[in-house]
Amino acid sequence: MTLTLDNRSQNKESSLTQALRQIQQLNSKIAVLEQQHLSYVQKQQNLISAIAEICVSPMQEIEALRILIYRGEAACRQYLRSVLVKQRKNS
Repeated sequence: MTLTLDNRSQNKESSLTQALRQIQQLNSKIAVLEQQHLSYVQKQQNLISAIAEICVSPMQEIEALRILIYRGEAACRQYLRSVLVKQRKNS
């Protein structure tokens, strides 16, 4: 009977240890995701500031934001570069 109780105790402890390890792994993943999210938000804020600085007309700003939303950061940066090139050609 003592052996059965000891086995049950070990199994419970093993399950608790396993659960604790899984919780720690999840917490680590959450921390990584939070850092990635903060980085993403910072990039978006920088890009929105760049849109405001580079675009000279409201239509350009709207187009840049539309591209950012639907096609992503890289496409938006490409659009802003094309706007800068056009501005330099016109000056």
